[in-house]
Amino acid sequence: MKLKLKIWRQPNAKSTGKIVDYFVDGIESDMSFLEMLDILNEDLIQKGEDTVAFDHDCREGICGSCSLFINGEAHGPDRGIPTCQLHMRMFKDGDEIYIEPFRAKAFPIIKDLVVDRSSFDRIQQAGGFVSVNTSGNPVDANTIPIPKKDADRAFDAATCIGCGACVATCKNSSAMLFVAAKVSQYALLPQGRVEATDRVLNMVAQMDAEGFGNCTNTGACEVECPKGISLDYIAQMNREYLSASLQG
Repeated sequence: MKLKLKIWRQPNAKSTGKIVDYFVDGIESDMSFLEMLDILNEDLIQKGEDTVAFDHDCREGICGSCSLFINGEAHGPDRGIPTCQLHMRMFKDGDEIYIEPFRAKAFPIIKDLVVDRSSFDRIQQAGGFVSVNTSGNPVDANTIPIPKKDADRAFDAATCIGCGACVATCKNSSAMLFVAAKVSQYALLPQGRVEATDRVLNMVAQMDAEGFGNCTNTGACEVECPKGISLDYIAQMNREYLSASLQG
């Protein structure tokens, strides 16, 4: 395939960015989207031009760092996958593809397609953990009875990879789905109940401090989430937050 790529180029956070046109040829349908970008960068190196900066790590759909906005959709036209698992079979010869970074106030651009998502890290650090003393003889988790329904829901929430697609696709740049997933994966399990009150209050407060927008329940976040995190978890978090606020 021969493709025309319209890519956002921005040297640094303080510079003004713009869309730049590139052409790539010889792209096979079984290549991943990131492999296609690798080919583009190899060509730019040969020409002595500055390569396109994009973020990636595992390339196995686990870390979420490969996040890109492709033709107006977070992670591109496929569903249930991050960018690294998007294959070029979703496009056809002669296509024009727009490639942009995730855009949100809380995700400032570092360079080109790379954004700073450390705001998610700070939300996690505010309460997305369970404090457990492992220096003695901790109780085997398998000895604590947990209803299968709760265990399944907690596992589903824990599949969130923190890619930020929910923020990028939300008209308000809300991080509610991300925070709800992180709160819910602990709220549904007995190990997480000990710190449940502080967890939800601290994580929501940090989310607001980072400058994320409010949720208006349009549901775009659930549609674009590569792990299919349900809006139901936002309801779960709202219940946790109300209960914690009343206790406080």
